[in-house]
Amino acid sequence: MSKKKNDFWSGPLTGSRIKTDDVKMPEMLIGYFIGPFGALLASGIFTSILQNYFTDVLKLNLTFLTTLQLFSTILIVAANLIVGQLIERTRTMAGKARPWILLSALTLSVASVLMFIVPFEGTAKMVWIAIAYNLFYAVAYPIYNTANSTLIPVSTRNSKQRGALASFTNVAGLGVMGAGSMVFPILVSFALKENQHLWFVAMLAIAIFSALTIFLQFQFTRERVTEELMSGSSAAEEKAKAASLKEQLKAVTSEKTWWIVMFFYIGFQWSGAMKNGSMTYFCKWVLDNTFFGNADAWGASQSLLSIMGAVPMAVAAVFIVPLCNKFGKRLVCMVGMIVGALGGVIAILGNGQIIPVAVGVAMKCLGSSPACYMILAMLADVIDHIEYKSRIRTDGLTMSIYSSIMVAGTPVCNSIFSAILNASGYDQAADIALGTAAQTAGVQAAISAGYIWVETIAYAICAILVFFFTIEKNLPKEQEAIAARKKES
Repeated sequence: MSKKKNDFWSGPLTGSRIKTDDVKMPEMLIGYFIGPFGALLASGIFTSILQNYFTDVLKLNLTFLTTLQLFSTILIVAANLIVGQLIERTRTMAGKARPWILLSALTLSVASVLMFIVPFEGTAKMVWIAIAYNLFYAVAYPIYNTANSTLIPVSTRNSKQRGALASFTNVAGLGVMGAGSMVFPILVSFALKENQHLWFVAMLAIAIFSALTIFLQFQFTRERVTEELMSGSSAAEEKAKAASLKEQLKAVTSEKTWWIVMFFYIGFQWSGAMKNGSMTYFCKWVLDNTFFGNADAWGASQSLLSIMGAVPMAVAAVFIVPLCNKFGKRLVCMVGMIVGALGGVIAILGNGQIIPVAVGVAMKCLGSSPACYMILAMLADVIDHIEYKSRIRTDGLTMSIYSSIMVAGTPVCNSIFSAILNASGYDQAADIALGTAAQTAGVQAAISAGYIWVETIAYAICAILVFFFTIEKNLPKEQEAIAARKKES
């Protein structure tokens, strides 16, 4: 049985192309940037435009959308926890996360196109959308995202190399958000419009691209920590195998820095999901789009805001890892959150005028960059710290909860935003050519709150939370102690 496993995971298609003990550029570039970029591209587009596709293309009832997205959150969280435990109990020559990455090449690519087929009308259409929505968010996406997140802590014990890998992965995530908020809205406003067939063709092309890049990610990654644990003593291996879900929960919930980083991420991720889900509406109905010549140039306005956010983050990618290595993740992320909150205040004071809003958005995104790039590295540090204290690894559980927070953010915040739109009297049939005059002041205020206010307040809270993230100082000594235990055993 062992021989068959070894043959399968060592073949030309299933064997890792990474042979070095240290993390090198091919692994960083292909395994942690190109792979995640392709895999997350559909999700980045969905985050930016799916809500608008539901309301303005499919004309789905807002009450149905609120109910669907809230109910789906339960399935999403459950799925992530189940996948996390399946990963924790997976033992192959390829590692414990990489086999699930390989499976995602099929599941994620197929699920990403189902919401754009829609062969029915009426009630049947809503049933189809509900099933397709949950196949993506509660099945395919948790499989990929939990496995992808788990790769960081099991890739290496070198904290600086993990920081670099986390940076590459999160740059990929930001890249797909940029594609979803910059490129795709222009494609929608000028080409796809309300043509469902064109939407399907576009998403089919993205699905094929995703499948290819996920397979490349599988081939250009390696789980060095998993290999280390599998090659350790039988006693250590049995202890790792014996760690139950109850033991893992006790280990993580008794560690205050675990709670700090999780609450930090909830505030950071969910406020970002609210901003992304309301961005198209803000550009359509709140911004003064006459800057581009006419009131219905919302696609150009959204692209401008996305570019103003993406450029500072792209520039920051060069400096974040060196700054964190010198001053620590805690200090750099805290300062970033403060800068981001100040940017939000500027955007609020802009009052729908595109120039001050764009300046505020740029400042807000610059401030968010340390947290974007370092969150997975911070979680990996916490996992090592917990291993030092409890002698068990909690990669699967921690990353499944992290993935739950990430994936659930979009449906939860979209459902809240749908309910807010419904309560404020949003007109789904409004004429975009009328610009800001097409919606009431109450609707505009609700949209502005979703796009600017929520994230600004969250950043201020996150700055306070990350101040208490204090494990970095002693982490090298704790990792040395872990290594010494393994030698002793």
